Amino acid sequence: MNTIHYYNAEDYASSVQFGQALCTMLKEQLTQNQPLIFLCIGSDRATGDSLGPIIGYKLEQSSFGNYFVYGTLEAPVHAKNLATVVQTIHRRHKNPYIIAIDASLGKQAHVGYYTLGIGSLKPGAGVGKDLIAVGDVFITGIVNLAGLLDRMLLQTTRLHTVMSLADRIYLGIRYGLGLFFGHNTSFRTGQKDQLYSVRESAGSF
Repeated sequence: MNTIHYYNAEDYASSVQFGQALCTMLKEQLTQNQPLIFLCIGSDRATGDSLGPIIGYKLEQSSFGNYFVYGTLEAPVHAKNLATVVQTIHRRHKNPYIIAIDASLGKQAHVGYYTLGIGSLKPGAGVGKDLIAVGDVFITGIVNLAGLLDRMLLQTTRLHTVMSLADRIYLGIRYGLGLFFGHNTSFRTGQKDQLYSVRESAGSF
């Protein structure tokens, strides 16, 4: 069983710990010829579900490694287009290494925490949706309690909680990729980052 690491978004140092763990995973698993993909899942139509698109937006605007971004505020990846986007990724990129990012619901003690683990995640599982599992590595931010009214909880989640998680996760990714690309010269091309965000109708989640 794969280990899931939990990090408290209120702890500034957690971004460093997260980044170090992410760098270790990349060193162990990512090969030189594999394209690195960030698949940021969610919709900006519900506060609690906007974590992925916010992180995707931040990654798309930045320059600290060679990677592709799918899922931003402008072009979110959600329940209605997830399968199509995953097909697009595999069509455009040979043997992609996918880091899947999504919001999640959990126990009260874990709200405001974010996680990192090896393996795929099932987007929408917390609200009863049966979507395809995606990712070689997953990152989740626990934005609210799991309960009987999960869809309503996503609609009423505080933006402060989502932004705190997004900031910590983004900083952790930035730190981890800095370590990884800095220590692995074979992955550095000297060119501008390779960024891509799928341009599809946002629709509703």
